[in-house]
Amino acid sequence: MARPIRFDLTRRAVLGAGAALFAGPGRAQVAPLSVFAAASLKPALDEIATDWDGPVALSYGGSGTVARQVASGAPADLVVLAATDWMDWLGGQGALAGSVQAVAGNRLVLAGPPGAAALTLTGAGIAARLGPAGRFAMGDPISVPAGRYGQQALETLGLWSDLRRRAILAENVRAALAYVARGDVDLGLVYRSDVRGTGAVEVAAVPTNTHQPIIYPAAIVRGASPQAGAFLAHLRAATPVFVRHGFDPVPAA
Repeated sequence: MARPIRFDLTRRAVLGAGAALFAGPGRAQVAPLSVFAAASLKPALDEIATDWDGPVALSYGGSGTVARQVASGAPADLVVLAATDWMDWLGGQGALAGSVQAVAGNRLVLAGPPGAAALTLTGAGIAARLGPAGRFAMGDPISVPAGRYGQQALETLGLWSDLRRRAILAENVRAALAYVARGDVDLGLVYRSDVRGTGAVEVAAVPTNTHQPIIYPAAIVRGASPQAGAFLAHLRAATPVFVRHGFDPVPAA
C-alpha cells in the first residue's frame, strides 16, 4: 500500500490562505496550484515556488508513490518525477495532458556523516568503511529512482552482489540521506543535490556511465488548472536555481 506523502504549503500559499480569510464575500479566492514532486526536488522547488506569483501547494514523496497517487486521482495540477519510466507509466494510465518536459538532471554520490573522509569507490574501499557489520542506506530500487540508478551503478561496478544484503532500503532518497546525516550508517547512496545543507558530506562520486541518465521530467495532469502550463514554463526557466542546489542542467537534445 502506498505511503501517504508529505504535504507542504509554500510561504506564498500560507500568505494567500491567510489573505483569503480576510477577503470580503464578493472577492474571488484563488485555489493553490497543486504540484506533486519527487522528494529530492524539495529544496529547489520550495525556492522556485516562492518566486511564483500565486499560491502553490507542494507535495513530496518517492517518485513511485507520487506516480501511483496521481494515477489514483490525487488532486494534482502538475507532477515532477525523478525518472522518465515512472512518468511514462503515468502517461500510460491516461493521467497526463500535453507533452512531458525535462526540467533538471542530477548525479549519484556516496555520502558519509559529517566529517567523513573521501574513499575510493571499490569493494575494498567500501568494505573498509563499513567494517564487518556496517550497513549503508539507499532508496528502494522497486519504487525509488535513486535506488534503481544506484543498483544499476553497483551492478556495473561489480559490487551489488556483495552489498545488497547490507543495504537499508528507504522509502525515498531523502529518508536514505537522513540515516547518513544522523550517523545511523556510515554510507548512503544518494543524489549529489541531496547532500547540500544537510551536514552529510560527499565521499565518492559515482561515474555517470554506470547507470541510466538521471532526468527529472514534468507534466501537466489531466484536468489541471489553466495556471499549470505557466508554472511548468516557470520551472523550465529556473535552471540557475536547480544548479545552485546541486542539480545538473537539462542535457542538450
